[in-house]
Amino acid sequence: MTNFVPIFPLSIVVYPGEQVNLHIFEPRYRQLVSECYAEAKPFGIPTVLNNAIAEMGTLVRISEIVEIYADGKMDVRTQGLQVFRILEVVKSIPDKLFSGAIVNYPDTVEQGHSLLMREVLTGIRDLHRLLNVTKDFHKKDEELTSYDVAHHAGLSVEEEYELLELTHEWQRLEYLKRHLTKVLPVVNGMETLKEKIQLNGHFKELKGFNFDF
Repeated sequence: MTNFVPIFPLSIVVYPGEQVNLHIFEPRYRQLVSECYAEAKPFGIPTVLNNAIAEMGTLVRISEIVEIYADGKMDVRTQGLQVFRILEVVKSIPDKLFSGAIVNYPDTVEQGHSLLMREVLTGIRDLHRLLNVTKDFHKKDEELTSYDVAHHAGLSVEEEYELLELTHEWQRLEYLKRHLTKVLPVVNGMETLKEKIQLNGHFKELKGFNFDF
């Protein structure tokens, strides 16, 4: 399917199913949000990388306007719906302050791999333990998908975008597994280094070298 959607380009990656809270202050996006909310229409959040709109983004719906301030600024809650690919950006729309895009929706395969997901979750929890972070995903492990956990695996924005480009769940899980395999030894090494630095100057109980061998 191909259609036109209003767009709100941001330097973030939004995944399907994710809740994103936005503070809207620019007049063009206040207009976009007001119209989409009134008409119950979704809009697109394409990712901005290197000061340019990337090809991929996620369609979102406004689930709630939390507050409208006296100056017109708004706090809104949105929910990620579906990944899209931009075919053409429409910078100027008659009588509108915001821009839009002609998009299509890549076919995706959501069937995952339970063993692979368990390995990814183990890696993420090991990472969080090393970083002294606690995260409740508010779902049972068997209900989680790559989209639910990707933001919590220590990916850069560029890496999060690379994951967004992958259309198969097993590909996304493999991507996360490879990332964690690389990052965990680094973080663990940093923790060991931190412990050594903290111990520096303390009295240490060390066993001397035994010459009688």
